[in-house]
Amino acid sequence: MPVPNTFASATTSIPLAQLDANFATPITLGNTVIQLGNTVSTIGNITLSNVTINGGAISANVANATTDSANVVGYMGIPQNIQNGSYNVVLGDSGKHIYHPINTAAAVYTFPANSNVAFTIGSAVTIINGSANNITISLTSDTMYLAGNGATGSRTLTQFGIATAVKVTSNSWLISGTNLI
Repeated sequence: MPVPNTFASATTSIPLAQLDANFATPITLGNTVIQLGNTVSTIGNITLSNVTINGGAISANVANATTDSANVVGYMGIPQNIQNGSYNVVLGDSGKHIYHPINTAAAVYTFPANSNVAFTIGSAVTIINGSANNITISLTSDTMYLAGNGATGSRTLTQFGIATAVKVTSNSWLISGTNLI
């Protein structure tokens, strides 16, 4: 006659013939063998659904996870990178905004060529100009299209302007915003 073992709402059976007199027969959860009556702190290779964790630390080796910048879980806001002068946009700026503060000189913000820094398609970089001096937004060799009319080339962002550039192909960006000419 099987002895039922219940783990939350999942029920399995272990035949009495498989248990010794001291109930010392181990069970396996995922790839972890557990001796009845013992406690384990780690269980590997197990799939869980509708799980509630009420405490403790969780660490995991997540296989098949998306790790590119366009698909990771993002921010609740748009983190800021303050730049007081000319600046070369870096991969770490993806999903963030670059702020050019009030009372700073004119500047050039340059997006690198895809051959030098390969932003993931879908990467977005926002630029905000608080200064009375313009920011020129340029690319080293890729193409930037102005949303609406498709004009190419460098763009100028005037005071209190905001512009977002989104990478749409391996070597092209689409930019839109206010006070963007």
